[in-house]
Amino acid sequence: MKKIKEETKEKIEEQKSKKQISGETRKLKEKLEGAEKLAEDRLNQLRYLQADIDNLRKRYEKEKENIITASNEALIRELLVVLDSFDAAIKITEEEKNKKGLLMLEKKFFDVLVSHGLKEIEAIEKQFNPNFHESLCKEFSKRQDNEIIEVIQKGYIIGSKVIRTSKVKVSKGLKNGNGSENNMMNN
Repeated sequence: MKKIKEETKEKIEEQKSKKQISGETRKLKEKLEGAEKLAEDRLNQLRYLQADIDNLRKRYEKEKENIITASNEALIRELLVVLDSFDAAIKITEEEKNKKGLLMLEKKFFDVLVSHGLKEIEAIEKQFNPNFHESLCKEFSKRQDNEIIEVIQKGYIIGSKVIRTSKVKVSKGLKNGNGSENNMMNN
């Protein structure tokens, strides 16, 4: 009987020990789950922060690009006056040697501006487009109504942005022999 009591005691202690271990295991599992959840939360926060940093970097690069573009545009706009002066000087120069030298300088200067994105707006024999051209006068001609017949001042674009419209003379169309106008442009 003593033996049975001892065995029972051992079994009870063993069960207590198992319960104790089971309780400790449950507590450890709960702690582990809590730590895993915390680690997952921290990882998600890190991902969000990384995405924010990437977005800030992209926005910074775009702003930097916009500032550079705006600065280049402002500088080129001011340099167009020099280009216009070359055109005027070439027109009034009579000596062929001097004219040739001015043409070379103008070409080199224009090539530098082109390398920074400047393009001349085509106008002669094109249809008038108010997005690219500014009509300074209209005149009857044998050309189609609204066709540009003369460029008074060249216009330029950088990329798709107009930095100066072409100042042009536009055709009104033909005049009939009886004095009436055909294809008159509406103003």
